[in-house]
Amino acid sequence: MPVYRFLPPVARLPIVILALALVSACAAPDPAAVSPDGIYDPNEARNRKVHAFNRSLDKAVLRPAGRGYSKAVPDGIEDSIGNFATNLAQPSVMVNSLLQGDFRGAGLSTVRFLTNTVLGFGGLVDAATEFKVPQHDTDFGETLYVWGVGEGPYVEMPIIGPGTRRDAAGRVVDLFTNPLTYSLPSPEKYYSTGAKLASRLGDRGRYSDTVDSILYESADSYAQTRLIYLQNRRFELGSSVGADGGDPYSDDPYSDIYEDPYAQ
Repeated sequence: MPVYRFLPPVARLPIVILALALVSACAAPDPAAVSPDGIYDPNEARNRKVHAFNRSLDKAVLRPAGRGYSKAVPDGIEDSIGNFATNLAQPSVMVNSLLQGDFRGAGLSTVRFLTNTVLGFGGLVDAATEFKVPQHDTDFGETLYVWGVGEGPYVEMPIIGPGTRRDAAGRVVDLFTNPLTYSLPSPEKYYSTGAKLASRLGDRGRYSDTVDSILYESADSYAQTRLIYLQNRRFELGSSVGADGGDPYSDDPYSDIYEDPYAQ
């Protein structure tokens, strides 16, 4: 039996981080398989099947549930739930900022967490913004990017949705990076998960028209979703390079990321 199974969860974290970082970095993309716009999707056939499943799930469950949630819950309460979820995620943001060597970001996330917890009624009110404390957000996918791990192939995951291999590994590690997971008793440790799910359901209802236009009105919803995700994620990371290291935007840096690439 592996030794790490006898370790407490906190002690397992470095092992999980190292293993996933190595897995993410082990294979470089084949340059011939990277499209001119910087998309590396060698598993497109499988990804399309997962996309079809996610789209069916959205149509049958998430879209009606999101619309119903947004109609039933006042906007003010939706905002409070979103603030609460964001605040409980700040310790994870602080950990990732430290791993990136971003001490300013770690300080901002710490100040925001303490301010909103103490003065914002546990995070229901975004008091930190009222005090002009800048927003700060990051994740382990960005940490891997800072460490020099390549983006890897595009993947679409069941329920979770679009991503890259680097971001998929980051999402797994982020399950372990929030210190509150180890310090809060049950059932309080699950409040963050519940609030995050409620917040995302509210977002699905609030931005229903935009999401519907991508999933149900574009000529190829898979290609559209992939393009939007990759361009937005690369913009968030400040990355101007594609999966193969080339610039996917060199032809037109002002192209509309919501433009349907399959539209006639």
